[in-house]
Amino acid sequence: MRSNPRAILILLALVAIFAGFFVYPKLIGEKWRPWRLGLDLVGGSHLVYRVDLSKVSSGERDSVVNGLRDVIERRVNLFGVSEPQVFIARSGEEVNLVVELAGVNDISQAIAQIGDTPFLQFMELQGAGTSSIPVATELTGRHLKRAQMSFDQITGAPEINFELDSEGGVLFENITKNNVGKPICIFVDGEPVIPDSPSDSCPTVQEAISGGNARITGKFTRARAQELVARFNAGALPAEITLINQQTVSATLGRDSLERAIAGGIVGTLLVILFMLFYYRSFGVYASIALLSYILFTLSVFKLIPITMTLAGIAGFILTIGMAVDANILIFERTYEEIRRGLSRAQAIEEGFRRAWPSIRDSNISTMITAIILYFFTSSFIKGFSLTLLLGVLMSMFSAITITRTLMRVFVKNNIKNQISK
Repeated sequence: MRSNPRAILILLALVAIFAGFFVYPKLIGEKWRPWRLGLDLVGGSHLVYRVDLSKVSSGERDSVVNGLRDVIERRVNLFGVSEPQVFIARSGEEVNLVVELAGVNDISQAIAQIGDTPFLQFMELQGAGTSSIPVATELTGRHLKRAQMSFDQITGAPEINFELDSEGGVLFENITKNNVGKPICIFVDGEPVIPDSPSDSCPTVQEAISGGNARITGKFTRARAQELVARFNAGALPAEITLINQQTVSATLGRDSLERAIAGGIVGTLLVILFMLFYYRSFGVYASIALLSYILFTLSVFKLIPITMTLAGIAGFILTIGMAVDANILIFERTYEEIRRGLSRAQAIEEGFRRAWPSIRDSNISTMITAIILYFFTSSFIKGFSLTLLLGVLMSMFSAITITRTLMRVFVKNNIKNQISK
């Protein structure tokens, strides 16, 4: 990279130009991958459901809650809501299911989309081949006591065990007796329990099963088996959900918030650039170019992942703009010190980067650790802030070490007659 800084600079310039087209909403980026905006920026419905886990044993609560979340998210997706956010919020012993539906401003419609606790059904297949039609039986999720994952004692392969109540055991015995060698399908809310793999949702009956205990074997991965158990338990109605809070954010309010956030980001960036130009003169030009490139690159990363942008997330990103300049300030100050020691400008630049790097690295690592802690131990509002902060810090290190250094290698060392001053 150092042997040909001009080529690196040209490549960075081309990528920055493309990033500008990509992140601007009205250009190519909007057609290829639109921005994903949160509820507070585009308006919509915010629903909070309390999950009743009083009838669920402590060891199965995570499985039940995750299953509920997956099924509710699938319900909303099937309805066609753009980018719904469904997540679990815990406060002590209380567990809530939060649903954010961006663009859905009819609160009654949003509640209807969520409905009640997921419904589990066991079904037989009538007919043969691709034209088979699922036909309900009397066996439903209300007969399921619990499901859990285990491992085959010989092969170690994951499998699913489930237990039915006495009434369900009798029904299941009759169904399996009449369907030996045939599949029995498991549906949640009328859809296969594993939507992207219907065959896994229809295990074949090997023999008549009595006693209400059965197991499902197959080529499951551990993750797939855990997913099946979670959806089994969710559809078994072990945990009821009750709507406890509902809010509507108007589209007008969301649009106003977005415009204010963008304006704040622009003003903040211009003030930082003016400071760098006033205080560091020619070096400030390089820092400003690197800062603008950093903004374009970071926004492109946000859009590619993609990250749902919220007001909190935008705040985290704006904070990193100032942090991106911090690294340049450390580099410039070290470079000035080396020049005062008598080194040539080319040598001073390299030595300045080398000596500034440990401070840049350590300060950014401490910020990243904080961001990671915030992401995993806080609510969704703070998660958006911490995620953009984490990615922004990573990109700021790239900006300072790669973009600023390349600019200075190309222009400063070849402009011998100019004096470096501050």
